[in-house]
Parts: sequence; C-alpha cells; structure tokens
Amino acid sequence: MNATFEPLSIVPARRAVCLVLEDKADLLEHDADLEMHSARLCVPVPLVVRLRYVVKVPYHRRASLSRRAVFADQRVRQALIHLFDFEWINRNLHHGAYARTESFFARSELAAVGRPADATERALLAPHLAKIKQGVLDGSWRLPRTDGSGQSRAPLQEAFRLLREAGYTQEAGRLVQSRTREPLAFEMMAASRAEERLFQSYMQNLARLGIAARLRLTDSAQRWAKLRTFDFDMIQWTWAASLSPGNEQMNRWSVESAGTELSLNFAGVRDPAANSLIDAILAARERPAFVSAVRAFDRLLISGDYVLPLYHAPKHWIAHWSRLEGPAREPLSGFVLDTWWIKPGQ
Repeated sequence: MNATFEPLSIVPARRAVCLVLEDKADLLEHDADLEMHSARLCVPVPLVVRLRYVVKVPYHRRASLSRRAVFADQRVRQALIHLFDFEWINRNLHHGAYARTESFFARSELAAVGRPADATERALLAPHLAKIKQGVLDGSWRLPRTDGSGQSRAPLQEAFRLLREAGYTQEAGRLVQSRTREPLAFEMMAASRAEERLFQSYMQNLARLGIAARLRLTDSAQRWAKLRTFDFDMIQWTWAASLSPGNEQMNRWSVESAGTELSLNFAGVRDPAANSLIDAILAARERPAFVSAVRAFDRLLISGDYVLPLYHAPKHWIAHWSRLEGPAREPLSGFVLDTWWIKPGQ
C-alpha cells in the first residue's frame, strides 16, 4: 500500500521482501507459517507492506459528489455528470492520453458496462430493480460524450433540464432553488496542483449554468483531517480495484460505513441494497457466481450516480534498453519488472 495507506497493487512476495530489506517499505502483516531463506537471512513472507514514500497513481477513478445535502437529489448529481466535458479535458490537459472510466471494475471481466445482465445478476437485482437504470441493466448505458470542442450544447441542455426538474431556476446569472432561493453552490477540495487544474477546468462549465463552485487547495494534514470526518463537498479519490473484491467493499459502500469516521465511504452511500449485494459477493463460492455478483453490484453503484467518473491511463509507457524484453501481454495491474528479461545473446 501507499505511504498514505491507500491500496496500490499486488506484487510478488520476493518483490515485497526486497522493498522491506532496502528500507523502502515497512512490513505491516506477514504469514506466521511461511519464511523465506537465504544464505544469511530468514525473513517472514510479507502479506501487507506499506511504502515509506508516496507513489502518485497515474490514473483517476472518481470524484465523490453525494454526501452533502446539495447533492442529495440524484437529478443534481446526474446534471453534474453531464457538465463534465471529459473529451475537452483529455484533449487540452492530457494530450488525449486517457480513457474514460465507466465502471468501478473497469478493464476487467467484473465490469458490467457493455454487457447485459445475466440470469444470476437479474435474480440478485430483482428486489432492487427500481434502483437500476434500464440502460445499465441491458448493457446499453454509456457516459455522456461531447465533440471535445468545449462548445457542445447538448450536455448543457440536458443538465439544465435535470436541474429544472430538481427545482432550480436561473436568477441574475445564478442557479437558485425556486422554493428557498438558495444558490446551487459547493466547494471542491484539491490536494495537488494537478487536481486544482482539473477542478478549474470543470468549474468553467459549471459557471455557464450559474453554478457557484469554489476551489480550496489543501495540504496533506488539512486534507486528511477533513477526510476523517467527511468535512468536504467534493473531492477526487481513487478506489483501487482488484480481480477479487471482497470485505473492503463494506468499508466503501455499506450503510454502516457511511457514518463511520475514517471509512472510505466518501460518497455517503446509505443504501441497504449495497449491503445485500456485497453479502452476495462474499457468499459466492464459484467464479461464475462471483463475477455475476460483482457485476450486479457494479450496476447498482453506476445507477446511483454517487460519483462523477473521471478517467484512467489505458497503457503504461516504459522507456528501456533495447536489450531488455518483456512479455507480449502485461497483467491488468500494469508493468512488473520481475517479468522482464535480457534478450538471449545481448
């Protein structure tokens, strides 16, 4: 895991031991029954290690936007998703290097996007069908897209329609709640200059409809103090995923974790359906049943519009000596140095 206690990736035990011996990581948990031996050393096999330095994850998952009262109405959350112009941001800030993240388990067989629900999924979702979007259920759902010009009107029109349904109207250049006259306003909490730049780009589109978004750049101590007690409106966050999601989902999406300080349920999800589907994931004993349970869970989270999906790097760019060679197919977790070799005769 990262120095900030965020999960990063799974590495071979040998790699974990090397990180600990080189004073680059601390051993947090180990296997009491297994050891690794060398001519001079005997060390326990690591289960969890924590880096002593921060690794910046080269992709972004989600921006949480549902805990505060201003985001309580799902139509407001849907409008904010329409107002995020990924195509323009990707072209102008990242030279087109990123791909949109549409699933909580993107780039894996666990992702529900683009796949119709199978019989097992439909059985699991039967008690909660009213909460699942039809497009998400049949596999046709996709995030809104623009032409990347920064001038697309369709997303603005759809966002304005949703906001009017939610009771908002424009008044003197501001978007206000018709009944209370309260403006639609919230604060974005950035932890780095990169996040600040992203939020500023997003704020330009919000301002076109009269949404008053503010930006706060915090240092690490301030950020973690606010995250601990959920004292924020909108943040950028990465929920690391694996091919075997399990108990950690309770800490991210369960009803209980929504009110527990230090949990990762930053979106404030309090839906018993989430608990039910997490239980189904944990109860699965065969891979097909497990995959179906995770996909059903993915459909529930997508349908709730709890977060604003951002983007991820679809590839790793590696500069290396010409005498080095790697496997034709990399693991989903990305580049692993231990799988590379020196070409024969080089």
